[in-house]
Amino acid sequence: MLPIFLFLIGILGFILNRKNIILLIISIEIMLLAITLLILISSYGFDDNTGQTFGIYVIALAGAESVIGLSILVAYYRFN
Repeated sequence: MLPIFLFLIGILGFILNRKNIILLIISIEIMLLAITLLILISSYGFDDNTGQTFGIYVIALAGAESVIGLSILVAYYRFN
């Protein structure tokens, strides 16, 4: 229930904040972390370690996405 609620908050944040790029990145991070939480909960429920591995991959992907998004934002404001 909590991952679904977090994912909906991320979707609403993404839809309602089209002008602020930082809030868009934060909304995407919330959605990715909700998916990671859901994967980890289901991995624990099925007693499987594969979900934990996918959780680490999703967290690494979220970190890379934040770095790339913020670097594009800094480069955009530096040139203007």
